[in-house]
Parts: sequence; structure tokens; C-alpha cells
Amino acid sequence: MTSGALSGSTAGDGFRGSEGLLTRASAVIPGGVNSPVRAFRAVGGTPRFMASGKGAWLTDVDGNRYVDLICSWGPMILGHAHPDVLRAVEETAARGFSFGTPSENEVALAEEIVARIEPVDQVRLVNSGTEATMSAIRLARGYTQRDVIVKFSGCYHGHVDALLASAGSGVATFALPDSAGVPRSSAGETIVLPYNDLDAVEAAFAERGHEIAAVITEAAPGNMGVVPPDPGFTEGLRRITREHGALLISDEVMTGFRCSRAGFYGVEGPYAAGPADLFTFGKVMGGGFPTAAFGGRADVMALLAPAGPVYQAGTLSGNPVASAAGLATLRGCTDEVYARLDVAARAIADAASEALTAASVPHTVQWAGSMFSIFFREGPVRNYDEAKTQDVDAFRRFFHSMLEQGVHLPPSSFESWFVSAAHDDAAVAHVVDALPAAARAAAAGD
Repeated sequence: MTSGALSGSTAGDGFRGSEGLLTRASAVIPGGVNSPVRAFRAVGGTPRFMASGKGAWLTDVDGNRYVDLICSWGPMILGHAHPDVLRAVEETAARGFSFGTPSENEVALAEEIVARIEPVDQVRLVNSGTEATMSAIRLARGYTQRDVIVKFSGCYHGHVDALLASAGSGVATFALPDSAGVPRSSAGETIVLPYNDLDAVEAAFAERGHEIAAVITEAAPGNMGVVPPDPGFTEGLRRITREHGALLISDEVMTGFRCSRAGFYGVEGPYAAGPADLFTFGKVMGGGFPTAAFGGRADVMALLAPAGPVYQAGTLSGNPVASAAGLATLRGCTDEVYARLDVAARAIADAASEALTAASVPHTVQWAGSMFSIFFREGPVRNYDEAKTQDVDAFRRFFHSMLEQGVHLPPSSFESWFVSAAHDDAAVAHVVDALPAAARAAAAGD
């Protein structure tokens, strides 16, 4: 990497520092990373180890700077090291990191979430999106006294055993484990259906409706790339689950408070058939700190211990520092912030589409609020099978060209792109300037 390749930024000495850290990490951390997508296996090459972030920019351990289009997979909606969030964290940390008792910050964060999402009466704070979905499913099972969960192929809800499942051989067939270490008994409590297919949902409930505790769906999937629900799909899920006495869980870990003040519910809802019974949240609500939540109707939430018989607990749940970061972030998510996200995202996506079209690279851009992704294939993508038909090699070439020019995209073609309110005109221009060469690289082939 040269200083010319990183026009508008300060380049360091290649990426030898990242290579050295990857070698060190691989000796003590499986694969050298603590979350698989960071390993660059989908695109090849050496993952960049970051040393700092400020606003829209990341700086790696070698001094190379990048416009960040990952934004910590969504949480950095205000930008890195935002002064208001930093101040809240510093002031709270100075009073103590963790108490193992209730504190005011967790109450204030819960109040902020409930105020933003009209169907949510109460929330329970946890530490990760995985914990939120796991707990919501346990609660749904406790409420309905049923065991079976329906999920959709391509929707990711964390590494919960029952949700790391692949489709069985028939529409309503119980699923198979999708990861080593997941017992067949756990996956066997899950039915996996194609996304955006209400006929498949109807068929599954016709056969096993009396066993199904809940349907869990990403409000707008972002883990196979952005694949928004078809018009009427969410409404149909609500209608079907209600008819059969099952709960609907809307996973807004990714979309929550990013797509709008009220997440994707604020974009698509309210629904004539009514809202989901439970919601899960994470990412933005923590401002970059490890906190998450699940919540919903008061009568369902009343089953949680200590009020009810469904047990859930966590030593660091409602951590005062994480809650302070989340509260400062949500309070900073003003109408002006959401407007800026829309402007920056649209400018980047439109420019990318223009560059790829000029280079004759098949592609389609899809949206959920300001979240977007580019599929390297023609035509709309409605489900995971269609997402898998894209040209991942073209994306790999596109990704590395952008990286060499100082733009860090998500290192997978099956992920969402994120901007922040700190993506000012200069940051957007840096991305736009890099796109034509990246599009030509995508078109060139190996």
C-alpha cells in the first residue's frame, strides 16, 4: 500500500504490523480473530488490525487510514469517539465500572428504548444480540408452553444452538445442525423456511402449528446482504402466528435505532394485524459497548424472573458504563442525524452503482433505511438462495481495490454497508473517488 493509493489520508508502512499481529493472534486465538468474518476468509488477504477510530475514519497499526463503511457492524451511528458519548463514558467510568447492583443508567436506557418503540412495554438489558435472541426464545417457549421455533434461511440471530440450523428436506421438516457442536436435538426444535415465502409459513403452521412457540425474523435481514421484507410479509407473519397462538419475535439487533428512531418498525409499521410480541435490540443502543436488550408486551415480559418463572440473568447486564454510552448515543440520534445518514448512504450507493454500470458489472443495490448492500448479480434478491447466486469473486476484487485506496468495506459480499453521521462530504468524496477503479477491478477477472 502506498501513499498514492491512500489519497487524502496518511499512509503507513504497508501492513506489516497487521501481519505480525495476525501471527501472534493465531497462536493464542482460533483463526487469529474473535469473530469469524474479521478473518478475511471470504475475500482473502490479511485483516487490518485497527489502532484507532475518529469520526468516519479508522487508522490501522501501520498508520494507514480508511473511510469506515463497517461502523463496527452498525453501532457507530454517530461516528467513532463521538464527543458526547466519550464524555458520558468517562464521567460514568470515573464513578465505577460495575456494581452488581441496579443503577440509574440502566433505568434511563430502558426508558429511552420503550419511549422510541411504541409496542414495547418493558425491556430486559443483556450483554449481546445473541443473548437477547436466546432469551426472547426462552421467554416465548415459557409463555406458549411449546418448543418449536420457525426461522428463515439467511437470517442470523446470533450463535444460539437452536438457530444455527439449516433447512431440512421438506417445507415443515425439522432442521439439521448448521455448525459442529450443535446437537441434533437442538436444531431439531427449529423449522427453517425460505425468507419472503408466506406460503411456506402457512404450510409449516398447517402441519405443526400446535407445536410452534414462535417465529423469529430479522425485521429487515442484513446478514445475507440487505433483503427487505416483501410488502405484506411481516403483516402475514403477524396474522399467521396470531391465528395459531404463537408469538412473533422481530430481531432488530441490526436495524434497531439505525433505520429510524424506531428502527425498522418505524419504517414499515404500524401493521394492521398488530406488532410483534417481542423485539430484540443491540448495536446502536450500546454505542459501541457490549449491551443489548429484548422486550415487548407487558404480559409476556411478566413471565421473566424474578416476577415470573422464566429464568434469565447476567452479571454485567445493565452495566453502567455501557448503559451510559448507549443512552448518549440514542439521545444523539436526532432527525438531523438520520437525514445525514440518508444523504451519505445514497451518495455512496448511487456512485457505486454508476461506476459498476460503467464497468459492465452486474449488480443490484438494496435498502433498509440507510442500510444498504450491493449484490454482484442482476435483479432483486428476495431470499438467501438468490443472494448466493452473486459473483463473490467480483466482490473480492472490488473489496481489495477499495481497501488499497483507503476505504474499508465489510469483508464479505453477504453483509450490509453502514455509514455514520460523521461521514461528511470529504469522507463521502473519498469513497466516491475510489469507486471507478474498484469497479474496473471487479470487471477484470483474475
